[in-house]
Amino acid sequence: MIRTVEWEPHVSAPVLAAYSYCEAVTGQQARNFAYGIRLLPTPKRRAMSALYAFSRRVDDIGDGALADGIKTERLEDTRKLLTRIRTGVVDEDDIDPVGVALAHAAETFPIPLDGLDELIDGVLMDVRGETYETWDDLKVYCRCVAGAIGRLSLGVFGTEPGARGAERASEYADTLGLALQLTNILRDVREDAEGGRTYLPADDLAKFGCSAGFKGPKPPEGADFAGLVHFEVRRARALFAEGYRLLPMLDRRSGACVAAMAGIYRRLLDRIERDPEAVLRGRVSLPGREKAYVAVRGLSGLDARHVTRRTVRRRA
Repeated sequence: MIRTVEWEPHVSAPVLAAYSYCEAVTGQQARNFAYGIRLLPTPKRRAMSALYAFSRRVDDIGDGALADGIKTERLEDTRKLLTRIRTGVVDEDDIDPVGVALAHAAETFPIPLDGLDELIDGVLMDVRGETYETWDDLKVYCRCVAGAIGRLSLGVFGTEPGARGAERASEYADTLGLALQLTNILRDVREDAEGGRTYLPADDLAKFGCSAGFKGPKPPEGADFAGLVHFEVRRARALFAEGYRLLPMLDRRSGACVAAMAGIYRRLLDRIERDPEAVLRGRVSLPGREKAYVAVRGLSGLDARHVTRRTVRRRA
């Protein structure tokens, strides 16, 4: 079998070491994400690992056991690192491998680094313990912590020359991020409640008798928990349908990466829909073989072709 050799500019040893660190973090901490980015050519895969490693650092600060004041200080320190990256003053021999890798990625691809500022803003909302009355309120948070990641990723992927509707690619990437985040919120509803956090909109919780929260393996007495989950699943599905319009605008391997990551979360959504109370008993996940199937499906272009056909039918 003849293997295609990917061309890439020379990368120095310190930068390669920094990327290796970021890829190790990604492989250990983000199984779903890692399944998707392994489909990318090496330069894009490394850049996505650098974005993940920086984002993971921000999330770990927010989720850690430190006092809120210290969390805020550390998040602002991370923002200072981002400013150094943005202004081009992070050298290859810097002691922070994430900073080195992200700086190189930002020089290689048109990554909108302001999206990482939004991520920090979103995690600061967690630190302050903000809750959300309506879906419109929750969307602000989701756009910070997930929509921004979609837009950052698009900076690495790029769009195909002449792709129809490419001027809306950033909007679709943002919407797909919202779909992933809402799926995360449903999956982690009990874990978040045990940590003192509630993300689902208060008016949705009230509508289905779930305002008492979720701190055990059973829903609140008299609550229509299944109704609440199915309501949020429909919302997530609508976001996926809109966000999937991005796929035909990407090159084959970038589209496969996005289809794989989104496909894994859509299958999680299917499992949650079939057994809503499963999210109260433990974390819902997919076995490795199913993730591999989703990755193969994405690489084959089936999801992108499906979206293209559906879009054409709607325009006809």
